[in-house]
Amino acid sequence: MFMDAQDLDGLTEELRHVERCRAGLSRMLDAARGNVIIGETVAGDRYSAERLGRHLKSLAKELSEEPEGPPFFGRLTFGPAGSPAASAEHAGRTYYIGRRHIPGEHGGAPVVIDWRAPVARSFYRAGARDPQGVAVRRRFGWAGTTLTSYEDERLGHGEERRSRLLAAEIERPRVGPMRDIVATIQPEQDDLVRAGLDDSIAVQGAPGTGKTAVGLHRAAYLLYAHRQRLQRGGVLVLGPNRAFLGYIAAVLPALGEVDVEQTTLDGLIASVPVRAVDGERAAAVKHDARMAGVLRRALYGRITKPVEPVTVAEGSYRWRVEEDELRRIVDDTRRDALPYGIGRERVRARVVALMRRQAEARGHSTNAAWERRTGRALGPWLDGIWPAVRAEQVVHEVLSGRWAAAGGKGALSDAEWAAVVWERPARTFKSATWSAADLVLIDEVAGMLERPRGYGHVIVDEAQDLSPMQCRAVARRAEHGSLTVLGDLAQGTTPWAARSWPELMAALGRPEARVVELTTGYRVPAAVVELANRLLSALDAGVPATRSYRSDGRLRVTEVAGVERGVAAAAREALELEGSVGVIAADADAERLKAALWDAGLDVGGRLSVVPVTLVKGLEYDHVVLAEPAAIAEAEERGLNRLYVALTRAVSRLDVVHARPLPPELDGPAAGAGSEAGAGSEAGTRESFSTAGSA
Repeated sequence: MFMDAQDLDGLTEELRHVERCRAGLSRMLDAARGNVIIGETVAGDRYSAERLGRHLKSLAKELSEEPEGPPFFGRLTFGPAGSPAASAEHAGRTYYIGRRHIPGEHGGAPVVIDWRAPVARSFYRAGARDPQGVAVRRRFGWAGTTLTSYEDERLGHGEERRSRLLAAEIERPRVGPMRDIVATIQPEQDDLVRAGLDDSIAVQGAPGTGKTAVGLHRAAYLLYAHRQRLQRGGVLVLGPNRAFLGYIAAVLPALGEVDVEQTTLDGLIASVPVRAVDGERAAAVKHDARMAGVLRRALYGRITKPVEPVTVAEGSYRWRVEEDELRRIVDDTRRDALPYGIGRERVRARVVALMRRQAEARGHSTNAAWERRTGRALGPWLDGIWPAVRAEQVVHEVLSGRWAAAGGKGALSDAEWAAVVWERPARTFKSATWSAADLVLIDEVAGMLERPRGYGHVIVDEAQDLSPMQCRAVARRAEHGSLTVLGDLAQGTTPWAARSWPELMAALGRPEARVVELTTGYRVPAAVVELANRLLSALDAGVPATRSYRSDGRLRVTEVAGVERGVAAAAREALELEGSVGVIAADADAERLKAALWDAGLDVGGRLSVVPVTLVKGLEYDHVVLAEPAAIAEAEERGLNRLYVALTRAVSRLDVVHARPLPPELDGPAAGAGSEAGAGSEAGTRESFSTAGSA
């Protein structure tokens, strides 16, 4: 049974609980500030005091900057002991569920339980068929920070029924950056969020299924459940571009987690400025996994076998190691498969150890200073057989053609070498002009020189677009951790985009990873999903069609005489409604359309954005105006995949505006929608078809 939100007595009591929560948050902030002062005097030593002080100040700052929002979004009331399916641990108890734990007064029971706590799982998992001991699940409606309504679901009685508050929250217009979904997490999403730290997972998520939100909430959950294990390595979130990072930036802080590194893969591996652009053929070869073998041979090909003894003088003494012993040391070190830089130092240390035995046999004192001195003296000899080198040097040598000319062509064909070798090589690596693909090559060599920083857990969004070489860069960072990989094979837009999740996970070093499909879209209305699904058969992606949870929304496809005026008219109408408005166009058309909107008196910025289609992946807008689908489809080899991405960015309304014929896959009446032909507006329009939900 669902109670109407007009139960004023119940609402009054819930408003009292809101005040208790606010008082609890105030006590938490006061206690945190007090602990900063006390902590300065209780630590046992200076180092401990500094660490404790930083932690306490960080906690106080985090609480003082807590984003304003509802202190709770749900309530669980467990059935009494002895009732059917009663919970042995929680029978008869009531818990409020919110974004963070709020303690009770004087050490009493908490007034709010963190959504990540074990007991909160029942809020997301309990249902009519499996109540998990819950008698009543209550959801709350808020207007900003004001509690306005609530809705009760009595579990264990009858069939599942759709929550009006849940539907309203999912369908609420989106303005500004991405929000958390803690109040609306679905059971299949919760299963992924709470998966174990050691589990690596690939999520094939159709548009609007919440895969990005699942990844971010998984990061927050893991930090809550495994904070000590993740304290050293931490959590890394990799997004497809900077616009996407800006869009998701507020989610984790709203969940109480600020110590998560969020960046793009290029941002993570950037070691040199990018000033060059590769052609398609060159970029494809550089991203090919065979380049790792080419670079390895170019690096380790520098090592030579010693052909003569090495001697270090110390006063009237000479410490000498013969060539056969040196060759054994070099060969053994290579077999150890250490990073190149560590191997070089291992050779030095082993030679120093042999000389130390000689010195001690003659009664010399060999302390740490002696070992450092002897090691430095071996530098010129070591440079001859195991040279010190920088990653940029190796890549510069390969791309200059010197390695190929010296007989190191390796696995690449002559045509592939011709594609990647610079026509006019820079004289040195310091003066070289690097491309984005070169960053991956430099990072590959850097990973051979020394181990990069590792993370306890890495979350990769839009992972279907990773190249084999990019996968290797991610795998190095997660060598001793786990992965959550998010994406949609149908949205693959790079020349090397994945066609199989098991294949991609093997490239990431996790062939055993579980692959999970999310097919119910909560963000994209059914009318929009049905149009986008038409493209799937042409994408050769092997993914199931998306099902939409939502019956609201609107789709309108309009043929116009002039795209600029048609887009301006659609954008002006969209701005009369609530929510963000995104105009999506082929990259070559974006600036022209932006100028047309300005000329039409529309303020581009704030609620209205013009976004090139190559930058829209991962973003969403309440209202999308999609300009000239044919231009998007024809702009690149995977243009239909790019169009699929663009079509699924709308979370309430989609206007498709076109002057040219639609791509054949989209042409014709929308499924379940009648054709309409109307009088043209001043933009000269003809509605090909239009459909709207009941809302």
